[in-house]
Amino acid sequence: MHNRPAGLEDKPLAPASDARSLAHSLMQYRQPDTLRAIAEIAVSLVPFVALWVLMWSLIEINYLLVLVIAVPAAGLLVRIFMIQHDCGHGSYFRYKKANDWVGRIAGVLTFTPYSMWRRVHALHHANSGNLDKRGFGDVHTLTVDEYRSKTLWGRLTYRLYRNPLVMFGIGPAFLFLFQHRLPVGMMRAGWQPWISSMGTNLSILVFCGVLVWLVGLKTFVLIHGPIVLIAASVGVWLFFVQHQFEDTVWDNDDDWNWHHAALHGSSHYDLPRVLHWFTANIGLHHVHHLCSRIPFYSLQRVLRDHPELRDVSTVTLAESLACVRLVLWDSAQRRLVTFREANSTS
Repeated sequence: MHNRPAGLEDKPLAPASDARSLAHSLMQYRQPDTLRAIAEIAVSLVPFVALWVLMWSLIEINYLLVLVIAVPAAGLLVRIFMIQHDCGHGSYFRYKKANDWVGRIAGVLTFTPYSMWRRVHALHHANSGNLDKRGFGDVHTLTVDEYRSKTLWGRLTYRLYRNPLVMFGIGPAFLFLFQHRLPVGMMRAGWQPWISSMGTNLSILVFCGVLVWLVGLKTFVLIHGPIVLIAASVGVWLFFVQHQFEDTVWDNDDDWNWHHAALHGSSHYDLPRVLHWFTANIGLHHVHHLCSRIPFYSLQRVLRDHPELRDVSTVTLAESLACVRLVLWDSAQRRLVTFREANSTS
């Protein structure tokens, strides 16, 4: 990983006061652009529908080609999820009702209950990098000491959870197809999470029912199944890389600072331009955490206007592959380490 510019490895990270000042300066980018927001919906939804219809027309001809087309279709579904994500932050449109209704509709396509997810995600933003407030909207991460204190069964369970096949294969499928059907983590938080989950479930049932009526159950599963599964895995991967990189930041509550954690505990995922488009600039995650009310279509402008942010917490596409091996937070070294590294220092 290279959190700092080449040749400046010994330069200390920006203090929390600088991060706070920077967050304040980013507030000028929070203004939504209604026409731009509508255009971004159009260029995401229309091609998604077109690719779905194309896959339908090809399913009896060449299913391998259908699966190939499912990849960009899944990319567009990820983009639709990011629109839902911005709506949840109240940043996509100027008005709350517009954000909420677009978010709810997008939630049907992404199999994600909008209001419930918004509440959990807000907790993630409020507590990201805080070791004493883990468990909401984050990737479960143990410290080295916590892992060592586990029983053999506890260690095996954690290793299984951190296995890439589970983390990016079985896990995303379970999360979006099953776990999101109930307000997991919010079951005692009143009626609103239940309304969100059950309302989304009913809408998904109607949406899928109409498509099944039009194309048939088998065709629907063979087309929509791969799209949803690929998009779910990509979504989990993005969320993983955004916080699970070597020089991320974790602190106990007494030492934790929100601005510092936002800037240095969130990555700048330096992707090729086409992938930035499909992922709606969510790779500029350090900027997003510093000021979550900035619409995704304004994040690149922030980076152009503030070049000092380009080399903060940067993770390239090639470097991100190594993040899978980083599984435990070493408080002494202040970095994520592998199981082997943790064992070698025991």
